[in-house]
Amino acid sequence: MTEVDFTQFEISEKGNKFEDFSEGQEFQHHWGRTITSGENGLFASTILAYTPIYTNNDYAKRHGYTGMVAHPLLVLCTVVGMSVEDLSEAGGPFLGVNDVNFHQPVYPGDTLYAKSTVISVRESASRPTHGIVTWKTQGRNQNDLLVIDYERTNLVSKRGSEAL
Repeated sequence: MTEVDFTQFEISEKGNKFEDFSEGQEFQHHWGRTITSGENGLFASTILAYTPIYTNNDYAKRHGYTGMVAHPLLVLCTVVGMSVEDLSEAGGPFLGVNDVNFHQPVYPGDTLYAKSTVISVRESASRPTHGIVTWKTQGRNQNDLLVIDYERTNLVSKRGSEAL
């Protein structure tokens, strides 16, 4: 087997820096993601969410749904994950998510798409090498119906600084 010298690979920075963001700027995040029944079951079991609406198709139907529902935290994690490449991959701590609203159920087989708008950009008073950016993100299904929205804030590194 041939040894690979990983020090020979060029490291390239990814993501946007603080200077790349401006209020009102929109980001249509990558190609979307389909929620599967397998990942929904695994997610619900992993977080010990044994409510049958997330794991039992018959039960969910008897309670007014068209089928088993994707766990809302899986929906949130999926939409946040789709936004990372554009919004926070360059580095800097996650400061929080606020005003999370789940507008309607997501079902296994639904495909989610995400879009974010910059709602606030400001300098950090305590870290001159970073700024604070807040985005409003919307997640929509394949029928363009709003299923989730929230605000997320990150400390974002400036050009020429190291990520925390």
